[in-house]
Amino acid sequence: MRVLIPGIAGLLARKVAQRLLGGGHEVIGIDPRGWPGAPKEIELHAIDIRKRAAGEVFRKRRPHAVVHMATISALTADAEERYRINLGGTRAVFEYCAAHGVEQLVFVGRHTYYGAGPDAPLYHTESEPPQELGSYPELADLVAADLYAANALWRLPALQTAVLRICYTLGPSGHGTLASFLRGRFVPMVLGFDPLFQFIHEDDAADAIVAALSSKLRGIFNVAGPQPLPLGLIAREAGRRALPFPEALLAVLLGRAGLPRLSRGALAHIKYPIVVDASLFRRETGFAHRFDELVTVQTFADGFPAGGRSSPVPPLG
Repeated sequence: MRVLIPGIAGLLARKVAQRLLGGGHEVIGIDPRGWPGAPKEIELHAIDIRKRAAGEVFRKRRPHAVVHMATISALTADAEERYRINLGGTRAVFEYCAAHGVEQLVFVGRHTYYGAGPDAPLYHTESEPPQELGSYPELADLVAADLYAANALWRLPALQTAVLRICYTLGPSGHGTLASFLRGRFVPMVLGFDPLFQFIHEDDAADAIVAALSSKLRGIFNVAGPQPLPLGLIAREAGRRALPFPEALLAVLLGRAGLPRLSRGALAHIKYPIVVDASLFRRETGFAHRFDELVTVQTFADGFPAGGRSSPVPPLG
């Protein structure tokens, strides 16, 4: 099968590409960042997915399937750029798929689609709408991209579409929102709150995406690994020290004194849990995670011992 991956330069996308290549599939990647050192068997196009040249790749190469991973949540990109990439890029991918006979599309989204708030249910199912966007507008374009992808289930019935809402990834690479939040010696928390955090080992996440493709899923699916853990426990298992602050003080200190940088809206995500029910995905694909919660945290801690410098953190999405 010929599989095209927009956003192939991302770490998780690279893992997916390598698994597909190892499974005997032909892999094509589109990403303006390029991929230095990529396997020579992967055909790479360093172009913007929204440009006409990307449409030409679809027209000439006629992929059978697409794994769309070209979305961002980084604070380093301004709101307009995030909107262009997340919603504009997603729209372009679906238009190319419809125009050039793509049979299957996997949209890789985030479990933060559901939002974090005091009235949210503990376990989110796929039928629930997004919440709390008013308090966290940075997630709006990611939610819009997810909704656009979900709409294709009815708008483009000939395209086998699967929308995956994957929880935070963690692992030895140190990539991802949760990993960045844990990177420093201290992990800030809101005084009086210790929410459950749901995460999956980065290798398990790559396996889950490949499983969605292999199973020819159609529909919306939550994807998660082992049981969630309280943020304070995750910090301790990673060899970090959790530091609770009153919320007003924490809002001032974030990005200073060695603490990670978060937007004001993201504070809700370290107050309230976002935990998803992933039973439907497991039932439809037979997926089973290989790394439990403590091993997953330990693989991160081994690669990034406590005491390293804190890194800027994208919105928790």
